[in-house]
Amino acid sequence: MTSLWPGLLLAAALFAAPAAADEKPLVAAASDLQFALTEVAAAFTETTGKEVRLSFGSSGNFFRQIKQGAPFELFFSADEDFVSDLAKDGLTEDDGVLYAVGRIALLLPHGSPLKADPSLGDVREALDDGRLKRFAIANPEHAPYGMRAEEALREADVWETIRDRLVLGENVSQAAQFALSGNAQGGIVAWSLALAPELAARADHVLIPDHMHQPLLQRAAAIKGAGATARAFLTFVQGEEARSIMRRYGFVLPGEEA
Repeated sequence: MTSLWPGLLLAAALFAAPAAADEKPLVAAASDLQFALTEVAAAFTETTGKEVRLSFGSSGNFFRQIKQGAPFELFFSADEDFVSDLAKDGLTEDDGVLYAVGRIALLLPHGSPLKADPSLGDVREALDDGRLKRFAIANPEHAPYGMRAEEALREADVWETIRDRLVLGENVSQAAQFALSGNAQGGIVAWSLALAPELAARADHVLIPDHMHQPLLQRAAAIKGAGATARAFLTFVQGEEARSIMRRYGFVLPGEEA
């Protein structure tokens, strides 16, 4: 799976030739959306003839970049608090919209000694019997999916014993790469990534019960001054064609039961 590095993409955007806001707006998107939003953007282009540029990374990093004036026109966060904080600072057009609720999953590369146990009980046993050497999650300091992974590991009563065996991804997409790299026996990643054909062909996965972590309420907003194309894309994401794509990647959608 190709990693999309937000820093490199941001640098490219900053040094590119100036473009009108409506041409190809730059969209900051949480990395759990890497496959789903890419499909949505393709459908948007097919429907409207307009394009957006997607940059995937951790929501916390994008939050800081936007506060520093990065040229994004839309922000799709994996944690609605980041959008709410930007709105309070007057950096968004409004309070944004809840576009999805995310879930986390245990991802195990084929041949992993771990069992696909949604309660993470086998992770605890594997720590005791030596089967588990390395385990991947996104960095909880700035990645919402890493925060939820930590909560689930705490709920399973393994956080303190697993901490020195963690491989931390800059975002949840990189955590999935680490989990499948051969350097780890598995990891906790976004359910939306685990369901992507590119990953599903290489790994086993199981959904972690939502009672083991706080909900991943994912909110999007137009950044102050966003152009017409960016606004049209945000509207498109809320439409049925986009919702059907998001649903296929395991997202719970506003107005629908989990």
